[in-house]
Amino acid sequence: MSKKWIITQPPSAEFLNDHPELPPIIARLMWNRGLKTQEQIDEFLNPDYSTDLHDPFLFNDMEKAVRLIFDCIENNRKITVHGDYDADGVCAAAVIVSCLKKMGATNTGIFLPHRETDGYGLNPRTVQFLKDGGTKLIITCDCGISNTEEIKLAKELGMKVIVTDHHAMPLVFPPADAIIHPLVPGEKYPDKTLAGGGVAFKLVQGLLKRHRETSPPALSSAEARETSSPPLLGKGEGRERSGSPLLPGGQTHEAFEKWLLDMVAISTVGDMVPLTGESRTLVRYGLTVLNKTHNLGLRKLLESASLMDENGKAKKVFDTHTIGFQIAPRINAAGRMDHANVAFALLMAETEEEATALAEQLNKNNIDRQKLTEHLVTEARYQIVKTEQDKNPILFIVGEGWSTGILGLIASRIKEEFYKPTLVMGLNNGAITGSGRSVKGFNLIEALKTMPEFFHKFGGHPQACGFSLKNVGAENFQPLLDEFKTAMLEKAKIGTVDIDLTPQIQIDAEVDLDEVNWKLYDLLQKFEPFGVGNEEPTYAATNLTLMGVEPMGADGKHLRLMVKHKSHIVRKTIAFGFGDPTRHPADWKVNLKAGDKIDLAFTVGVNEWNGNRELQLVVEDIIKNSGAEGIDKD
Repeated sequence: MSKKWIITQPPSAEFLNDHPELPPIIARLMWNRGLKTQEQIDEFLNPDYSTDLHDPFLFNDMEKAVRLIFDCIENNRKITVHGDYDADGVCAAAVIVSCLKKMGATNTGIFLPHRETDGYGLNPRTVQFLKDGGTKLIITCDCGISNTEEIKLAKELGMKVIVTDHHAMPLVFPPADAIIHPLVPGEKYPDKTLAGGGVAFKLVQGLLKRHRETSPPALSSAEARETSSPPLLGKGEGRERSGSPLLPGGQTHEAFEKWLLDMVAISTVGDMVPLTGESRTLVRYGLTVLNKTHNLGLRKLLESASLMDENGKAKKVFDTHTIGFQIAPRINAAGRMDHANVAFALLMAETEEEATALAEQLNKNNIDRQKLTEHLVTEARYQIVKTEQDKNPILFIVGEGWSTGILGLIASRIKEEFYKPTLVMGLNNGAITGSGRSVKGFNLIEALKTMPEFFHKFGGHPQACGFSLKNVGAENFQPLLDEFKTAMLEKAKIGTVDIDLTPQIQIDAEVDLDEVNWKLYDLLQKFEPFGVGNEEPTYAATNLTLMGVEPMGADGKHLRLMVKHKSHIVRKTIAFGFGDPTRHPADWKVNLKAGDKIDLAFTVGVNEWNGNRELQLVVEDIIKNSGAEGIDKD
């Protein structure tokens, strides 16, 4: 399906006059990201760990949560951390468990739900299981805010509960002893878009701060182990001063806190929260830590992904793309294809042998996941055509026996291809679970909230949701499913009436290809880390002359396009997936030839191999026969 190109507006003359030091293309990027004051620009370009993170005790319930945890540690009461099965929930759990152990907690447990048998969040069976195992305090990570009945049961069984979460607000709040969640009504914590791992990290910051304040000072700085903070983590920051309290084992609070940031960055990028505000700062410094990580499991995972050699030397600089396309999918693969316990064990591994075996297992899980996803996406496309849904404002796909671990991936792929809200459901023994992805402007979770009568459980965000329909048995599911689809279709008809469901691509600027050079690339690095809310800039070059087309990869699914613009210089571009007609019906491998005139939308990156580096223009879209058609001004 062809995309509509939306070219953003240039900045106002007043803005350019106020910021003459900004190169034109940087000024345009700032303007279209809403960064219009000097303070906003400075914070964005130069996030500082020591000044840009908020005090964790700004959370309304942080004091209560910290007090509860220290009471359990001091009295050796069992604390169980209940995480989730995705990269955000696994990393969040690892961050909290690591902190509890570092502070001397010896009676801790971990519970990660199985995606198929336990489902998302707490369930009554799990609550009883934890009670029977001696748990006195449950700390949830990346879940819990929607588990009102389950937390009520935990309280009835005599357990305390701390909820750390970031998902959409339920109609009824759980009776937890403390809720650390930025979106709770009346919550004064200023940053509202933290990931589950970010919220968990704020709890850890609160614990470390209180521990540092209440612990006796060290006798001398010589007691501190050589585990100082990672470099470049804030102005003037290094070791804590001589005589400062130390954690058990001699590590400083500051150093321990900051070496956790690699997992915080993975959770934040993996969960696709906006990389603005505090999350931007956490990811910026988390990437610094990731590139020097001490985490044995992560090092072995990077090695198994061929991103690090056997001597632990990185083959490239790790960035948000590395997390989003290499690290997070492998961590997620555990919960999708096996059990998230494998990923958690990797992050907590203490021996080379254990870490190597777990990393290899995750790598295999990821390969299996890729193969299964491709197969089921093909089936999903066929189902849409067969059921003639392509004209509807929302797409429904139902697969018998489809694993719940793959549904979200299928929904994401189909949503991107058809640019419509998409619900993908798996039917297993009469039970229906589903995952949804939406387009900008249609709030999925709000739509689900208007029809709770259909669900056993549901939750999520405006553009991503998960749910399970009420279990009515294998013989009676069809009427319930049909009613649900009818209700959602009506919601989508109303909710998308003012939304352009034509696929769109935002163009940050039109450029001459000869202007795309290392100087431009270096300027763009100031905008990293890229992600949701700060997407990698996309450029357009129009009326290019195609000099050659070379299929690449298995079955020629990728294309190398050689193009000329306004000079004799031939530039090489790479178009991933553009040779696959199932993903690009235009069938560019067949329908492009030397001499054609084309427009390209592309991003600018770097290709690194064998110690060499070259600029790489990555194609995002192609328009054949150049002209104004398909290009809009936003």
